[in-house]
Amino acid sequence: MDDTEISVTYHLSSNPSESGCQKEQTEALLPHHEIEEGDCRNLAARRTVSDILWAYSRRIGAKFWLFTILSIFLTCFLTYFLIIPTLYTVLLAWPTSSAVGDGAGQASVTRSHDDFILDPHWDFGAGPLRREYWWTVRDIELNPDGVYRPMLLINEQFPGPLIECNDGDTLTVHVDNQGVNATAFHFHGMYQNGTNWMDGTVGITQCPIPAGGRFTYEFQIDGQSGTYWYHAHQGVQTSDGLLGPLIVHSKAERQLQKLPYATDRVVTVQDHYHTSYNELLMDYLQPDKENAEPVPDGALINGMNIRDCSTLPHRKCDNSTAGLPMITLTPAQNHRFRFINVGNFAEFQIQIDEHEFAVTEVDGTDIEPVYYHRLNINPGQRYSIVVSTNITTADSFWMRARMVTACFAEENENMEAEVKAIVRYDRSNQVMEGQFDTLIDLPQSVDWSEVVELICKDMNVTNFVPVAAAAPPTTADSFFYLRANFEIGAYRLSRGFFNSSSWRPDVHSPSLERVIDGYLASNESFTAARTGVNELAFDVDREMVIQVDGIKTVDILVENFDDGNHPLHLHGMKFWVLGAGHGYFPRHTYSSLNLSNPLRRDTASVEAFGWLLIRLVTDNPGVWAFHCHISWHTEAGLMMQLLVRPDIVGSWTLPKANLALCNAEGLEKGTGPKDDVWMVDTD
Repeated sequence: MDDTEISVTYHLSSNPSESGCQKEQTEALLPHHEIEEGDCRNLAARRTVSDILWAYSRRIGAKFWLFTILSIFLTCFLTYFLIIPTLYTVLLAWPTSSAVGDGAGQASVTRSHDDFILDPHWDFGAGPLRREYWWTVRDIELNPDGVYRPMLLINEQFPGPLIECNDGDTLTVHVDNQGVNATAFHFHGMYQNGTNWMDGTVGITQCPIPAGGRFTYEFQIDGQSGTYWYHAHQGVQTSDGLLGPLIVHSKAERQLQKLPYATDRVVTVQDHYHTSYNELLMDYLQPDKENAEPVPDGALINGMNIRDCSTLPHRKCDNSTAGLPMITLTPAQNHRFRFINVGNFAEFQIQIDEHEFAVTEVDGTDIEPVYYHRLNINPGQRYSIVVSTNITTADSFWMRARMVTACFAEENENMEAEVKAIVRYDRSNQVMEGQFDTLIDLPQSVDWSEVVELICKDMNVTNFVPVAAAAPPTTADSFFYLRANFEIGAYRLSRGFFNSSSWRPDVHSPSLERVIDGYLASNESFTAARTGVNELAFDVDREMVIQVDGIKTVDILVENFDDGNHPLHLHGMKFWVLGAGHGYFPRHTYSSLNLSNPLRRDTASVEAFGWLLIRLVTDNPGVWAFHCHISWHTEAGLMMQLLVRPDIVGSWTLPKANLALCNAEGLEKGTGPKDDVWMVDTD
């Protein structure tokens, strides 16, 4: 504050009857104020002690009343904004505010409810843009449901940042890995046409990004739209938090969606563990486990839930910053929900009490509306639903997401299988007789009467008819049979197999790089024309590669000899789901399949002791993973590859940044344990 400001402040608060010297003497009691030399200073020096005490008492009195007023204001502020919300959080499981980090490697609060609402003013017709993101990966302790656990986060956010873009846009994602382990990111459902090296699959399309390293993903989205997501593809790092939604808009989005809607939002569901994936994976893969997958401790919606800490005395727990998601909707409108199962194991059954809904999108394919009370969704899958807020008897309802626990091999006494969110009607612009205070009353909504699903399998896809019709070719050029099962081998290790192959990644030498090097060296193991399993260039025991030359129509029949469900995800392309069922595939139906307009998707499940038949066209060159999206099963070996049009792949030159990753140290950090950890003779 300069001299002029001091003068203005003084004259507004002083007694106008005081003389100039009296004013300056009073100013002498103000801190940090000096009086000029002269008569007034001499006069001030001659003031009696009583005068000084009198002036000082006036200052103390003013400060007392000022302190009193500020105290009352501060008490009211804290009561309204901190104490009351905290009481609601503890007593009523009410949601609280947005995520922040404390700067000491620990984040304490979850994301804002608004973070998952898509831009209502989005320009669907905007020209192709380059959308750029900067991600920093860090190890952070977080308590999404109250229980603290080590996590891996992007920009200290959980779930990770929303990517929203248009078909035709170029995405540029700069990753700065400040975590202790190596990592990589897969953009789930993206075709990556012409940029196979940006698919993010460790051991297949790239080496991982080492701790302390940086890498930039850049690719154009071409010819696809809908609901997608991204996640880590090193170990089971998705379980520790490296995931987030990716939404691609189409210019024709409103026409492809046959039901109009006023709002559009993302809802992620996932199983949640209170232990880090490294510890769980080591336990799961050890001898004598017989594919007994880790059982979740609970579940999350949009990264949120709240647990009763008193029931978890063995855990570090503080639920004062946890809460349930709250979704606020305007009545008498349609609203779109884009559900993504970003979990590692559990299938979910989702509903909104008392609300029927229409399924309108499956894995990026817009479909004609089909109405349900409950939605079944497996890991890696996405469904859009449209809900009408047309209930007049209440203002709040439970959204329930239940894990289908009948598919778990073991019990977890600490598990809570259901997670809830609050769906609230906002009638702020309406006068409703008998309206209750939603800050006090939790939903009293009624569950649907139908029996909850006890079998893990996909919804009946024959009910789903794509809006943009695309019939598959009537006949297949090649047919491949895959037997999916778990086997107990040497040292009593239970591992997943496709036929006789159990996947083991080479983090230093991805398949894509080996194919390109093979063509450069004119190695006939790679260059010889073939369509089938390439056993010459690849060790089929640890990496089965089906090679397809040219653009062909390929059928893949998977028969599951395991007692668990397997949601199978294909990178780089969608496939037609021609059929699925229990038992053996009925061969006599193969010549009479319904090929009019079957569903196209990228993640479909083969149920326990069941079969799945898919058809695809190999028009996207690259090396593409095909694997179970139960992360534990992938790490146990249930993954294989499709090498599509190797002559084109062999002509590529990989970016220098990709090649540099493979020369880094510490690439094994974050991967699962090797089998030889347990292969020690005790004799």
